[in-house]
Amino acid sequence: MAAALVVDLEAEHSMDVILVGSSELSSPPSPRSRRDLVAYEVQVNQRDIEDMCICCGSFQVHTQHPLFEGGMCAPCKDKFLECLFLYDDDGYQSYCSICCAGETLLICENPDCTRCYCFECVDTLVGPGTSGRVHAMSNWVCFLCLPFPRSGLLQRRRKWRGWLKAFYDREAKSPLEMYKTVPVWKREPVRVLSLFGDIKKELTSLGFLESGSGPGRLRHLDDVTDVVRRDVEEWGPFDLTYGSTPPLGHTCDHPPGWYLFQFHRVLQYARPRRGSQQPFFWMFVDNLVLTEEDRAVATRFLEMDPVTIQHVRGRTTQNAVHVWSNIPAVRSRHSALVSQEELALLAQDRQRAKPPAQEPAALVKNCFLPLREYFKYFSTELTSSLQMSHYTVKTATKKDFS
Repeated sequence: MAAALVVDLEAEHSMDVILVGSSELSSPPSPRSRRDLVAYEVQVNQRDIEDMCICCGSFQVHTQHPLFEGGMCAPCKDKFLECLFLYDDDGYQSYCSICCAGETLLICENPDCTRCYCFECVDTLVGPGTSGRVHAMSNWVCFLCLPFPRSGLLQRRRKWRGWLKAFYDREAKSPLEMYKTVPVWKREPVRVLSLFGDIKKELTSLGFLESGSGPGRLRHLDDVTDVVRRDVEEWGPFDLTYGSTPPLGHTCDHPPGWYLFQFHRVLQYARPRRGSQQPFFWMFVDNLVLTEEDRAVATRFLEMDPVTIQHVRGRTTQNAVHVWSNIPAVRSRHSALVSQEELALLAQDRQRAKPPAQEPAALVKNCFLPLREYFKYFSTELTSSLQMSHYTVKTATKKDFS
């Protein structure tokens, strides 16, 4: 039985890597999990790994995994679509990049990567005990960042970014276009057009805007009545267009529907020209001020249903917003469904509250984290503290998507 080989490339890459020989054969697995069958079926029974779900071990393959060679069953495909672009407050993805599950996650410590891998995937597909060796390393880079494509049974797909886009285009229920993620060396700072609500503080805290930088990367407009297409084209191009209704309790200079119509109008000016491959994202946030008729109009104009994102403390909903957006995984960020009656009562409470409720941008702040796959981000207090206090493991935050 071939021993696992640990290769230290620290002198060349300042990172630790693991390479496990794929010739290592597994003994017949115990019946405790279909997942244990993967290595045995591939190495002993010579089954093609593309004919097995590498996420759970099922032989009922629906499609191919977009990042690594191997199959994927229908339930695991649905979980992958739901969870891959979800991020936690620490700036790292919430779930394993292979199975989009996992209790304990290994964090890639390449400063430009935010991916995580669960112990079970690593031990099953790379080799038994690999997770423990990774945990003991001083600085580990993941299987999508390594200079070589194979670790044990885990084989990175060639041009995996194209595979990922094709996977979403083919499998996702949403008609919205999925943009191909951008390699680190090609990422540029994000250019933002912020209407009505200013999101500079939120984007700066996430590392998308440099603290103290000039206004060139973000343009904030409170009144767009006289703005025409020529203005937006001269200011742009833009990568992200954001707009919101005013927070509850604030004095509005216009009826609530005005903010929706003006956002939609300016959004058309900011969009890249037809056929452009430039990733372009947008978000419109309603702070519970639009009427039911206004929300129906928003859904028709913006060509999608809204999701409700809530701030919950204990069992009490403190605040909530309706969000329309094409940013990946925004639809996965909604909390447990709240009835319209409850939201109406909440809006009334917020209207009477002093001081006014939490700003809409603060409520949707983490929805911007998937943009790290497309645009350059800079050092923040959060990432700096993580680099100072090294760690490779975190416990996944469990979310209920039932």
